[in-house]
Amino acid sequence: MGFKPEFHQLDVTDKASIVAFKNYLKEKYGGIDVLVNNAGIAFKNAATDPFSVQAEVTCATNYFALVDVCTELFPLLRPHARVVNISSSLGHLLRIPGQEIRNQFLNPDLTVEQLSELMKSFVKAAKDGNHESLGWGTSAYAVSKVGVTKLSFIQQADIDKSGLEDVHVNAVHPGYVDTDMTSHKGPLTIEEGSAAAIHLSLLPSGVKEPHGAYVWHDKRVLAWDEPLPAIA
Repeated sequence: MGFKPEFHQLDVTDKASIVAFKNYLKEKYGGIDVLVNNAGIAFKNAATDPFSVQAEVTCATNYFALVDVCTELFPLLRPHARVVNISSSLGHLLRIPGQEIRNQFLNPDLTVEQLSELMKSFVKAAKDGNHESLGWGTSAYAVSKVGVTKLSFIQQADIDKSGLEDVHVNAVHPGYVDTDMTSHKGPLTIEEGSAAAIHLSLLPSGVKEPHGAYVWHDKRVLAWDEPLPAIA
């Protein structure tokens, strides 16, 4: 296709690595037009690690590292930039069984700092062994991706307030894709799984939607707190 992609080492769980990556981008390119945050992990169903470990490691990589990356890279976003945070069908709010906890996520005035405290409270509950009774459920991956989705909404609101022109931040469920993470059980190909993220990355200048949205793999915008469509 004539493209010459380049790569640069980045460990999203290492703040020094994030800063080095930011400095590289700033010095070589001056800014960012498209940012796709795809790094993430998931423990297998058969994992024997204690749930407390799964919760801490999963949230550290999928949520807290994402916050760190965006904190460093968002100042480089140019007008008309596109940000895509890879979420999941498990990043839908109804994956959290407890209504009281759902209500905290639904708070329209929640800040990134407050969201991070909420995520820390899940990790603490996992360590204390009362995460189920408190309404968090039994999936650390789901909680981490619910955090990613809500973070995307907050980021969009913050960017809108900043006055940066025509920047869209969206969370996307790529679908159940045939990858190592899904143990190759997903029905979608890599190309099919990347379609929605590419669509969001290349939204034309001046387009109004999707804008701070939760987007399904078929490019539909879904309400975050209403029943899900069939999973794929």
